[in-house]
Amino acid sequence: MSVTVFYKDEVIARGALGEFAGALRGLEPLARSSDLLAFDDETGKQVDLDLTGTAAPAPRPRGRPSLGVEAREVTLLPRHWEWLSGQPGGASVTLRKLVEAAMRAGRGERECRDAAYRFLSVMAGDRPFFEEAARALYKGDRVRFETYAQAWPEAVRDHARKLAWPGAAD
Repeated sequence: MSVTVFYKDEVIARGALGEFAGALRGLEPLARSSDLLAFDDETGKQVDLDLTGTAAPAPRPRGRPSLGVEAREVTLLPRHWEWLSGQPGGASVTLRKLVEAAMRAGRGERECRDAAYRFLSVMAGDRPFFEEAARALYKGDRVRFETYAQAWPEAVRDHARKLAWPGAAD
């Protein structure tokens, strides 16, 4: 998981959490816990920072241990089950392949906008023109979003832009 860490309104670290957790432990004591926040670069969700230096053991996966497979129920129409049963490897293998292909295809526009909104709700929810910027975000109106977000800290505005419009030229 790639994360971006903000100290107040500035980016102080980016990358895999394990890469810089040690450096973050050296920060001076925080006046408020909300001064140091980390966000998942894929989903925009806030993530907890464990700066104690002790990692909790990973939970043991269910299912086939070598794959970490977890059994759940899937509801399909009879014609879907018929098609799946005719595929090499059967339904489970085919469904895993389809899911992996969709994951590789990347996030859609809606997921990108949702990630930016989650991030902005925490970092800019009380800033001027937040609601107007959020409306522009979901309309896909980058110019209007930029206009409303102009007065926000540059790092906050840039990270939201990166989440909402990945791959777009700045």
